[in-house]
Order: sequence, then C-alpha cells, then structure tokens
Amino acid sequence: MGEAKNLPTYPGPNKMRDCYCTVNLDQEEVFRTKIVEKSLCPFYGEDFYCEIPRTFRHLSFYIFDRDVFRRDSIIGKVAIQKEDLQKYHNRDTWFQLQHVDADSEVQGKVHLELRLSEVITDTGVVCHKLATRVLECQGLPIVNGQCDPYATVTLAGPSRSEAKKTKVKKKTNNPHFDEVFYFEVTRPSSYNKKSHFDIEDVDEVDKMEIRVDLWNASNLKFGDEFLGELRLPLKFLRQSSSYEAWYFLQPRDNGNKSLKPDDLGSLRLNVVYTEDHVFSSDYYSPLRDLLLKSADVEPVSASAAHILGEVCREKQEAAIPLVRLFLHYGRIVPFISAIANAEVKRTQDPNTIFRGNSLTSKCIDETMKLAGMHYLQVTLKPIIDEICQVHKPCEIDPVKLKDGENLENNRENLRQYVDRIFTVITKSGVSCPTVMCDIFFSLRESAAKRFQGDLDVRYTAVSSFIFLRFFAPAILSPNLFQLTPHHPDPQTSRTLTLISKTIQTLGSLSKSKSANFKESYMATFYDYFNEQKYADAVKNFLDLISSSGRRDHKSIEQPILLKEGTLKLTVKKVDGNSSCRFMIKRAQGRKRFGMKNFKKRWFRLTNHEFTYQKSKGDHPLCSIPIENILAVERLEEESFKMKNMFQVIQPERRVLYIQANNCVEAKDWIDILTKVSQCNKKRLTVYHPSAYLNGHWLCCKATADNTPGCTPCTGGLPANIQLDIDGDRETERIYSLFNLYMPKLEKMQEACGSKSVYDGPEEEEYSTFIIDDPKETYKTLKLIIEGVGTLEQEHAQYKRDKFKKTKYGSQEHPIGDKSFQTYIRQQSEISAHSI
Repeated sequence: MGEAKNLPTYPGPNKMRDCYCTVNLDQEEVFRTKIVEKSLCPFYGEDFYCEIPRTFRHLSFYIFDRDVFRRDSIIGKVAIQKEDLQKYHNRDTWFQLQHVDADSEVQGKVHLELRLSEVITDTGVVCHKLATRVLECQGLPIVNGQCDPYATVTLAGPSRSEAKKTKVKKKTNNPHFDEVFYFEVTRPSSYNKKSHFDIEDVDEVDKMEIRVDLWNASNLKFGDEFLGELRLPLKFLRQSSSYEAWYFLQPRDNGNKSLKPDDLGSLRLNVVYTEDHVFSSDYYSPLRDLLLKSADVEPVSASAAHILGEVCREKQEAAIPLVRLFLHYGRIVPFISAIANAEVKRTQDPNTIFRGNSLTSKCIDETMKLAGMHYLQVTLKPIIDEICQVHKPCEIDPVKLKDGENLENNRENLRQYVDRIFTVITKSGVSCPTVMCDIFFSLRESAAKRFQGDLDVRYTAVSSFIFLRFFAPAILSPNLFQLTPHHPDPQTSRTLTLISKTIQTLGSLSKSKSANFKESYMATFYDYFNEQKYADAVKNFLDLISSSGRRDHKSIEQPILLKEGTLKLTVKKVDGNSSCRFMIKRAQGRKRFGMKNFKKRWFRLTNHEFTYQKSKGDHPLCSIPIENILAVERLEEESFKMKNMFQVIQPERRVLYIQANNCVEAKDWIDILTKVSQCNKKRLTVYHPSAYLNGHWLCCKATADNTPGCTPCTGGLPANIQLDIDGDRETERIYSLFNLYMPKLEKMQEACGSKSVYDGPEEEEYSTFIIDDPKETYKTLKLIIEGVGTLEQEHAQYKRDKFKKTKYGSQEHPIGDKSFQTYIRQQSEISAHSI
C-alpha cells in the first residue's frame, strides 16, 4: 500500500483527517496500516503478505478516518474482483476511491431449490404454484461483531407482491434454514392449456420475479442490516421442473446517485497475486531433478537454475522460488557457492564484489530473509521497540532541528543508540543461523582465492551482505522484516535512517569512512566511531560468522520470540493454582459458550513456551511448554457458534479454545504453533474437530470424554520454522516462469547455436546472456523446454477434465461467479464440449 491523495476535506475547521487503510478479503479485514495524522494525502508505504486461506470474490481496500468519540467513518474503498487481479499484477496503479454504502457491501452465497408445478383444484381446474426452498447460506458478512441472519422470500410483479420470512438463526454466518415457501403464481380461472398462463397474464408473469433477501437481525434502532439479495425471473422456469443451485448474493440497487469518483481521491497500490495448481510430486520429478543438480553442473552458467535467472525479467523473480526449493531439499549452500564462485571469477575489481543485482546477490538476500528472520528478532527487536516507544530526539542536521532541541544532546542520544545496536550485532555471531554462516564461509574463501593480494576482501565479501543487505535495511525499514507491525512515524523513521547509515558504514571497513557521507553533519558525527576497536569488533564478528564449525548449536539457550498478539480464549482452572490445568466447563445457566465465556488475552509464543497474560507486558497468567503441545487444529464453528477458532491440545485431555480476529490470523497461529511443536514425541495422530458439550462430542456423538479423536490430524510440517516450504509448489512456480519466458529460452538456444559455429562479435540480441559453454547450455535448454512442454500438456489436460466435470451453480462455482464464466468462455474457444 503506497499512498492516498486528494482525500475530501474534513467538514470541521481543521479540514485535515487522521486516516488509515485496511485490507479485506470480501468484508473480512485481514490487515490494517498505521494511522497517518493530519493529512489529506497520507503516505503508508506498508507491505502486507499472506497466504489466502479461503475463496474470495473481491480484494478490497478501505480508507477510514479515525474518530475519537464515535465509530471511525469510511471515506471510500477500492474493490478489485479476483479475476481482475492479474491486470494489476506487480505494478504500481492508482485507483479511484469509490463510495461505500450498506446496500453494496455484500458477500456470501445462498442455496435454493425452485419448483413450478401444476396443481389441480377440487373443481378440476389447473393452476400453477411455485415452491421456493431456502436450504442454507455460506460466508455471510459479520456486522458489528455478530451475525443473526434470516431470509425473506418475495414473489413480486407489476401488480402484486407477496413476502414470507424464515426463522432467525443466531450467531452464525453459515445458517441452515431448510424452509419451504409456497406461492400461487396463476389463478385457477386464468389457466389456458396453450401456454403456462392465461393469455391475459403472460406479460405480467414474464415480469414477475422471485427475490430472496438476506438480513441481519439487529437490536439497533436503525433496523435490520441488509446482507445481500438474489433476483430470479420466473420466465426461466419450466413447467413441473425443479431447479436447485447455489447463487452468489448481489448488492441492492437502490437508485441513489453517488458523487463522482474524483470527489473521494485515489489510492496507489501494488498488488502481487499468484494462483497455481500444484500436481502431485511425481509430475515434477524431471524438472525438479534438473534444477537440483545445478550446483554440480560445469560450468554453473549451463545449469537450469542459472538459466532461469538469465531469462527472467527481474532476478528477484527467479531467486524467490529457487532459494525456497534449494532450502527445502538442503541444496542451497552448494548452489549459492557455485554461482558466487562463478561471479567472483568474472569480477575484476575487489571493491565491486557482490555489489550488483545479480542472481547471486538476490539469492543470498532471499536466503537471509528466510533463515535469518528470527535472528533479527532476537538481535534487533528489543532496541527497535525502545526507539519506537521512547521517541528520543536524535536529529543531528542543524537545518532540521526543532525548536527547543539541543544539537549536542541529540548527537549523544544517537551515539548511544548506534553504540548499543553495534554492540548487539557484533556480539550476536553465535546466534547467526548455520545456513547463513556456511554461505558466508564459501563467499570468504572464493573472494580470498580470487584476490590474493587484497587482505580485506575476505571481510568485505561478507560485510556487503550481513551489514549492507541485512542489518542496515532491517534497521531502516523494521516493518518489512517483521520487527514492527507498522511503518514507524516520521521522527522515528528519521532516527532509524541515521542509525542505519552509521551501522552500514561501520560494517563496510572502508579506508576513508568519513568520505562515505555526502552530508557534513554525518561525517562530523562519525568521528565518534573513528577508533580501531570498532574495526576490530567488526572483523571478529565477520570471522566468527564465516568460519566453518564455529559453535555447538545446543549452546544457545536464549528464547526467540516467534509471534505475539491479542486473541480470545476460554479457560477454567480446576485445581486453583497456577499449574495451568485447563478444562472446558459449561457456564451455569447457559446452553453453550457465549461471548462472556471468552476473555481477551495477550498471547506470546517463543521457541520455548506458549504463554498468555491479561495485557501486553503483564506477568504471564499461564505458561505451556512447547513439548506439552500435542496438536493444534481448527475448531468447527458449530461448537460455539464462533468463527476463526482453533484448539491447542495438551496432555491429560486438556484443551485451550482460542478465537483469532480473522481467518488469516487464525491460519498464522495454527501454522506457527504446529511448526514449533512438530517434533514433540507424543504428538497426536487424531483429534476431535468439535467440542465436548452436553455430554457428547459434537463431531462424532461419542459420549465418553476420553474417546480417541475421530479425525486425522493435519499433515506434518518441517520442524525448522524458517524452512516450512512446499517443494512441489516452488517447482510449479519455476515451471510457470519458464513457460512465461519461453521466447527467451528459444532465443538463448539460438545464441548457443550462434556461439558454437561463429566465434566473431556477438549479435546485440544475444549479448545479454551469460553463456560460457554453448554446447552444455544448449543441452540443458533442450531438457528445460521438454520438461516445461510435458507439464504444459498435463495442465491442459487437467483444465479439460475440470471443464467437463464442473457444474455451474455448484457450491464451488455458484451462479454469478464471474471468474468461472470467464473460464467457460476461454475453454469454449478451444473445446467442442458444451456445459
């Protein structure tokens, strides 16, 4: 999320607004930015990444104006249909904000059965009756924290309107109604055997429709809230036919005229959305094996992984799936060692080593992000949190000093921060992840061998990554490295910028460090650190993290914070002490758990324990050792009529029931809790997906509370938290990239042929490729194209099979699914099959 501009002014005398932006899957909020105060052109600069755990129709962005005394008001929204996301993939786009009203905020689907039948009356006359069965709804929006839905069914025409209503279903957004309503469509005297209706009524009946409206029963004085509607004309029905289908709910057209979109301003977004169909592992064996042996290919430029980096428009595109694939199969160190060694051999000046945006540098960056995230947490997070909370003045540019600030005091504040961060970093070598240290060892050896006359190159080769591309960026933008939830405020951001510049220079080990600064005030400030002890500390740190077999992994006892946040839970202490013995007990006078049974608590997960406390910073009310977590699974909504719930199962049938704020947060907690407990010896293989209430398990109806689970636990995940990677998915992503850049692969084949038979000057169109051995490169290219072609055929066959089997109007593809309609049109062009 970049920025908004030209927002409408506030009607008060101030005219400025305090705005924030939310990201929503349909109506469910999954992310919220910081609040930018007193601005009509707020800059956010925040990134949000998530795995989407459910189907959705719109990706929406709402701009809110904070109100201290009342509910925050919505200024406008941007709603992108799922099928349109590829139009804006990975490019900055300005979107006009649209008006938001209750009638247009719709999500969910409804399951209906309609039957138009002939009925013979007592007098022998035939009339027509319509039976409308409302079976169920799914995915209705939650309004003001609750959803008590009901449906109204209306038969409407130019001269008549007859409405009926279902029962209200409490506390669910997936209600099961299963109610049937009967309507008399034609009067007995109007029937004519030549048509379905009397000739006088045909026009009127053709204009009639059945309308289903979904509402949220509200206790507010403003009345019930509209959730969505469906309109079906009667003319599509046939006599004595039954129509059963799922339909997407639609917004209501109330005829109100809205303001021009320009009146609300605009929002700049960069959306990256990928959706892949992943086959089973054996489909990818040829391409995966070709990629994984890249480190052993001589020269490495002829390998499949290196070729991917050559044909992709951006090296980052290739680096992300390659690194994840090689990490998953434990081949990342030899692969990066091979491509780094090749790059070092091509480098002429030791001062420019690893300074470009090459495949090597991008792969190392991505590896550090994946493997080093928790290293950053334990190293930098405590000090970054303090800087964000305390707001000490650290501005050292005399031109930017605020009234009342003292330049010397600010320099001292900044010096203390730099000194503390520098000390924490240089003493953290023992905590550096093994995979990073093994890569740094390889870089050091390659650089020292290539530039034997430069004694410092073994240090600069490593510092160019660990300081310039890891610690310095994390200090500068802590939100991008999960060190802070939001982009820091302007004053804190300025402080972090000054610290980052200084740390970057300290780590560079350049001869004339003051000359590195364009600003004279930075050169003056750096004089504080022109002592040999700082250079010695950097070299000792670099020696430690780039030495093979440097430490015993088990010697690190400091707990690492993995995740924290506010959740709701329900607990009952049995023994009255702090032993954390949990059991679920029905509250007196209640049939099920209500909202009052669930308390908001601050949860905190480290690699040692899972704790919760009343508020952030309080003493823990309970601590669960990681080894006592036997399973972490979703809890079905029917248990407590509450969404986004999961359960943490412990020994002796103790269970902790927890509700997350949204589906993305629930998935995050389930994933990370499962990962940290994956190696526990007594992990369960089966569990109960529902709660034990009223003397039986809701899922399997067993009455004994010690009945073994009725459902298999979800599949195992890797024990290493940072490396939870699906190798098949990454191979599918690489296939998609090769397929996208197939013209470049073919062009590279031509370049290999040209180099093999012609040793003169290269053609300009071929000069962009690195081809050290044309014959080996050509062989690899041929294998890549064959492998991609085979997978492309499998995908085409899968789409054809899916096209034959898929029913429009099914639960998976309700009527009104525009993405499926687009898919049908595409398949109809290449297939003779009809749907």
